[in-house]
Amino acid sequence: MSQTVADFIVERLHSWGISRVYGYSGDGINGVMGALRRAEGKVRLIQTRHEELAAFMACGHAKYTEQPGVVVTTSGPGAIHALNGLYDARKDHMPVVAIVGQQARASLGSSYQQEVDLESLFKGVSEYSQTLTTPAQARHVIDRAVRIACAKRTVTCLVVPNDLQDAPMADPEPEHGNTFSGIGYRPSVPVPASQDLDAAADILNNGARVAILAGAGVRHAVEPLMLLAERLGAGVAKALLAKTMINDDHPLVTGGLGLLGTEPSDWMMSHCDTLLMVGTSFPYAEFLPHSGKVRCVQIDVDAANLGLRFPTEVNLHGDAAATLEALLPLIQPRDDHEWAKSLRGRIERWWELLAERAEAPANPLNPQKVFRELSARLPADALLACDVGTATDWYARYLRITSRGITGTTSGGLASMGAGVPYALAAKFAYPARPVIAMVGDGAMQMLGNNGLITLAQHWTEWHDPRFIVLVLNNQDLSQVTWEQRAMEGEPKFETSQALPPFEYDNYANMLGLKGVRLDNPDDVGTVWEDAFNSNCPVVINAVVDANVPPLPTHFDFTQVKSYLGSILKGDPESGQMLRQSFRGMAARYLKR
Repeated sequence: MSQTVADFIVERLHSWGISRVYGYSGDGINGVMGALRRAEGKVRLIQTRHEELAAFMACGHAKYTEQPGVVVTTSGPGAIHALNGLYDARKDHMPVVAIVGQQARASLGSSYQQEVDLESLFKGVSEYSQTLTTPAQARHVIDRAVRIACAKRTVTCLVVPNDLQDAPMADPEPEHGNTFSGIGYRPSVPVPASQDLDAAADILNNGARVAILAGAGVRHAVEPLMLLAERLGAGVAKALLAKTMINDDHPLVTGGLGLLGTEPSDWMMSHCDTLLMVGTSFPYAEFLPHSGKVRCVQIDVDAANLGLRFPTEVNLHGDAAATLEALLPLIQPRDDHEWAKSLRGRIERWWELLAERAEAPANPLNPQKVFRELSARLPADALLACDVGTATDWYARYLRITSRGITGTTSGGLASMGAGVPYALAAKFAYPARPVIAMVGDGAMQMLGNNGLITLAQHWTEWHDPRFIVLVLNNQDLSQVTWEQRAMEGEPKFETSQALPPFEYDNYANMLGLKGVRLDNPDDVGTVWEDAFNSNCPVVINAVVDANVPPLPTHFDFTQVKSYLGSILKGDPESGQMLRQSFRGMAARYLKR
């Protein structure tokens, strides 16, 4: 049999170093599925339960491996289902290539069944989208899709009509009008101009109270970043996607920033006189210093991010590691350590406060305790996947990262529910010998997570290390939004909108051949975690937690307090328990002072 266009596409992916793709079949993509069957041993298809799961897994693959993720879907509904995961990749600057089926070329424009204008559909998410119309086009289109995805850290899309997938492959003829592409890409390492480095060093050297905000762009720049922080006596706050990149046991690390952040980070931003932002597009400007009172330097490899959130005085367009290494020789070590000393004291008190909050009684379980007990037992090479919701609050604050071998992520820019389990699956496929922990709320679990467990049950026996733990925070409430309604809208909990139906996640796991555990006793938390890490198969922990434990902000805005009290006066159905838990959290904070 001669090589088809679909065979060529799969072979070309293999030539680009891609050995795994995620997807789901359908008649619009049958030719590519046939090519994947013929290429088994070179490029492996991981069948997911839904195209949204496939796209999230492709994004997760890129996040954990730093290699392009690939999602393969059928036409029409399959392509539409994948959009959410593709936007997740786009917002978090992850290289993902979507290979999408389409109806036969002769039928396009006839409103044929499942015909969708895919290039228009993907226009907002894809940096490069192209529909194949002839075999000779396949070579340069697949090469450009992969290269652009890698170079720009973004999403690209290749649309392949189903009749073309089975057509004989033909290289472009050596004649006018044709183009001949090749494979290969290695990223460059840009460094800012010397005069800009000098100007940045002058600002940083003259700052008496320097704060650093580090984002996901510091992944390969942690060592020079911390050397610079130590030389300046600067505190280091972390945006959420940088949580596991910088260890929390360093005395200058203040923790997260923003709604999910820490008090030391919040205090530092309110009292600093100089700010250095590195590799971050942190969106919540209200948590940054007051504009006009602080001098600011920013480093980012993407020029579009420079000066975006704060009126920066010097913008350094360059790779974070290379720029920091070039900047370090220009930085003068500090003799005055008062700023660093004050930060260290606040950091120590913050961890003590979290310990007290975690031990506060709840009905039946305090979710803060569940995360704190996990923190004490995290393996040094763990891969973490956190979903969106109150799980993110506890992940951001309670997991104390003390090993550079730990890698964790969440849906950052899109903040989409449902990413936790597919991220974790992608992590395990990429690193089958490492332990994986997914932290998921019951809302996200009912959206996509339960379906993801079917894929877990299908594949876990092929992994050398079976440690794969899914923590489900079961409170029968879309609790993050419930708290937002109270604090931002002044509205009581709307049961019809927020209440979730009961589901026995542990029994469901047992039915799938996994190990399910129900956790509803605070005395059992540590033992359950230890047993899960020692299990010979994946474990789903059905943690029955109290929805009324509040994710308290680092500071209280008068408008939020007014709205919160207003929600109670309007008859919040859980006002009594909610007030008790809020008081316990605030008492742990203020009575300790």
